[in-house]
Amino acid sequence: TDKPFLMPVEDVFTITGRGTVATGRVERGQVNVGDTVEVVGLKEKAEQYVVTGLEMFRKVLDSAVAGDNVGALLRGVDRKDIERGQVLAKPG
Repeated sequence: TDKPFLMPVEDVFTITGRGTVATGRVERGQVNVGDTVEVVGLKEKAEQYVVTGLEMFRKVLDSAVAGDNVGALLRGVDRKDIERGQVLAKPG
């Protein structure tokens, strides 16, 4: 958990009324609800979004660590703005 957060995006879907969810396996570091993350790759400019929810196997989490398979609910992201092959990362 001392390394910067990194999670490759495996799938993306929308929850009506809540937002867009990016799923994947946390490769390193930790992410918490309320953290700002960057969506990196496939686009020129990395966009930043706030994680408003985390779930693992239908269980709501406050944080996720390396090895966890999670869905991260992102505020203000459009379904078309994020896709498989991109990475969620700690900004910077």
